[in-house]
Amino acid sequence: MLNTHNIAVTFGGEELFSGITFKLNAGNRIGLVGKNGAGKSTLLKVIAGEQEYSSGTLAFEKEISIGYLKQDIDFEEGRTVLDEAYEAFKEIKSIEQKLERVNLELAERTDYESDYYHDLMHDLDDLSHRYELIGGYNYQGETEKILQGLGFQQADFNMPTNTFSGGWRMRIELAKLLLQNNDILLLDEPTNHLDIESIIWFENFLKNFNGAIMMVSHDKMFLDNVTNRTIEISLGKIYDFKKPYSQYLLLRNEIKEKQLQAQKNQDKEIKHTEQLINKFRAKANKASMAQSLIKKLDKVERIEVDIEDNAVMNVRFPISIVPGKIIFEAENISKNYGDNQVLKNIDLLINRNSRIAFVGQNGQGKSTLAKIMVNEIDFDGHLKLGHNVQIGYFAQNQSEYLNGEITVLQTMEDAASDGNRIRVRDMLGAFLFRGDDVEKKVKVLSGGERNRLALCKMLLSPFNVLIMDEPTNHLDIASKNVLKNALDKFEGTLILVSHDRDFLQGLTEKVYEFKDEKIKEYLGDINYFLEKHNLDNMREVEKRTKTITENKKSISNGKKNFKDTKIKKQLQNKLSKIEAEISRLEKEVINHDADILENFDEVTADKEFFTIYQAKKDKVGELMEEWEVLQERIDMI
Repeated sequence: MLNTHNIAVTFGGEELFSGITFKLNAGNRIGLVGKNGAGKSTLLKVIAGEQEYSSGTLAFEKEISIGYLKQDIDFEEGRTVLDEAYEAFKEIKSIEQKLERVNLELAERTDYESDYYHDLMHDLDDLSHRYELIGGYNYQGETEKILQGLGFQQADFNMPTNTFSGGWRMRIELAKLLLQNNDILLLDEPTNHLDIESIIWFENFLKNFNGAIMMVSHDKMFLDNVTNRTIEISLGKIYDFKKPYSQYLLLRNEIKEKQLQAQKNQDKEIKHTEQLINKFRAKANKASMAQSLIKKLDKVERIEVDIEDNAVMNVRFPISIVPGKIIFEAENISKNYGDNQVLKNIDLLINRNSRIAFVGQNGQGKSTLAKIMVNEIDFDGHLKLGHNVQIGYFAQNQSEYLNGEITVLQTMEDAASDGNRIRVRDMLGAFLFRGDDVEKKVKVLSGGERNRLALCKMLLSPFNVLIMDEPTNHLDIASKNVLKNALDKFEGTLILVSHDRDFLQGLTEKVYEFKDEKIKEYLGDINYFLEKHNLDNMREVEKRTKTITENKKSISNGKKNFKDTKIKKQLQNKLSKIEAEISRLEKEVINHDADILENFDEVTADKEFFTIYQAKKDKVGELMEEWEVLQERIDMI
């Protein structure tokens, strides 16, 4: 589908990357990874034809269509969500206009036997056939299906796009892309503005996509679930492996270890040969042998070890002073934007050293409550801050508050106090802005670099409560890992708004789900929330089904008696056995997952492995359904 050969890109005389060579075939789902500023987004722009390249060649198969999702988008004012999504069907919309004109003309004419009338009928037949062929009778239903998968409600479809936030506009652009049936999808950080439920839906969509995908993403779990190939850009070169991200990391380390060992052995051979050359040179009768060894040494192809860019930022969130026991006390907090009620009568008590995640679909009030906590927006109700509470706040669009026309250094110096201005350069160095980098204007930085600068600037003020709204957007995987480690060591109160499942794992001890103007507490980390959330969804469906069934029974049979303690005890015993079996099978599945990661080639050679593996996963699913039914019956007694 695509063949790139020795592609190089240079900006202002500085080479960003060179020698980029790879093939893209149908079925490839490539994760394009690398540090912020390595050139990932630039490479996507080159392939999409939106960025010139300095040298090399790009060759596409004939009639290949490319869909490109950028990080930043523009919409035409005045269109509704549906109108904008229908822009994906330019040919269909064009044919609709032509059909309307032809039908109108046919209705007005009465010269049924004329050649012109015959030509109009012929045009109508051709247009109708083409319209059906390209999905003209199905596109509206397909559009609504995709929009709903990405989180839109029916009520949103006829609302103007300019009433939605940037994240929701990005979803509309993503919907257009998914509706176009392109051969190649180029996706630049597609999950940045998606909530967890939409990411899971999007993962399933991409798994079933038949074309080729190349995506820039810093979501490790998303990459592992979707991709089957990883290309890393590092120090201007690429490394290409036919493995998803986590397996690629293991393989890359193995290859490097083998390269180091081979290089070590070769160095010993070369050193030994050089010693012989020096020894033979001193003897006239051995001079020819010395020359022979020199020629042999010149022909040796030196083993090179892949160079890695191991530079990572150094983040530490020191606590300022110890606050009181109560950090936030909220009563009857409500917030609406016009007619849109987001939060209603929220009560919340947050204690010192709490570690909390805010999750839920976009637009349910997560960021709104975070802004209320930092007194950024008006609200109804009461919010009391505890004694000595000092808040550090990282907004979802924090990097947008940076002045693009000034330098990195000036950004920090303008925000610094007399007490910490002397430390500005050291702080920038810890966030990988070194040497001449500090003189760059903010507007030329990549999205990840701007986020790093915003994080660095935030550390200029002391705090003991840290509220972060989507802090990992645009950060590369290495930087995310460093940030996660720093947050793990932070000794203050932590509140995280995030959709990144891998990032949240192990960082929080409590999850608040935002839904339908309310919040619901889950006492556990993100994994516990996802498990319980799925169970809650299944229970809701089952309760609705059960209620309908029981209502029908009550009409015909009258009273029901669920208070038989003997039956309840029998059900509980059976429930305990099922729980034990689920626990045993889940442990075995986890062990199989580890085998797949550590011994992939060995595992794939065993034909029965995946049959047994899938059977255990299926059995867990069946047992979970049986557990649900039993638990519901016990709850009803």
